[in-house]
Amino acid sequence: MQITQQMLQNDLSGQVVLITGGAQRVGAMTARFLHAAGGNLVIHYRNSRQPALALQEELNAVRENSVILIQADLLDIDSLPVIIKQALEQWGRLDVLVNNASSFYPTPIGKVTEQHWDDLVGSNMKAPFFLSQAAALYLKKQQGCIINIVDIHAERPMEGHSVYNMAKAGLGMLVKTLAFELGPEVRVNGVAPGAIMWPTQEMDEVTKQRIVSRTYLKRKGSAEDIARTVLFLAASADYISGQTIAVDGGRSLFL
Repeated sequence: MQITQQMLQNDLSGQVVLITGGAQRVGAMTARFLHAAGGNLVIHYRNSRQPALALQEELNAVRENSVILIQADLLDIDSLPVIIKQALEQWGRLDVLVNNASSFYPTPIGKVTEQHWDDLVGSNMKAPFFLSQAAALYLKKQQGCIINIVDIHAERPMEGHSVYNMAKAGLGMLVKTLAFELGPEVRVNGVAPGAIMWPTQEMDEVTKQRIVSRTYLKRKGSAEDIARTVLFLAASADYISGQTIAVDGGRSLFL
């Protein structure tokens, strides 16, 4: 078989990608990568209006009318089909769903509230499930894919983050369940970041160095590492489904 240039390219030309929590951090970098590959983007945000507008302006300057924004609270389950509807109204199709939006903060045992539970489970597991359900029919029409941003701590717990750990573990199982339920038309995979970007909560340098030392590559990763893996799964991984790829410099081997 002759290997063609097309086989080697990550090409999303003409495809429509919905990214939740796509205005900042890993979500924004993922948006840049998928846009550079030719995708038309639906970028969801909740409160990050100004970063979302700035990213939209940046990407539309590269390719006119290629990015739209949708503001929504993903914990409002009734609003999720509306997000899909808005994407379809713009371009008439949906090819890729990236479930990236996530709440993250400590929940030490003894201090967990029902509000913590509802927020962390809601953003990390419940919303991705119901958004995927709303998108499934349209993804099937395009032979599309779903990519969930999981976490290496879905497999091994992170101290003091019990609810987050459980929610991400559920998201990891959602990868396998949806791959089973939506195949063969829809591929479903996950990406599990390790030490990629430090949390917005304050973290001291000693803790950071301890985390980095527990990777085999002895360095922190970057948002580009996650975005590049998402692009691979979206554009080039036609025979991969039901898998979660750890992008962690080998850290999960230490856990």
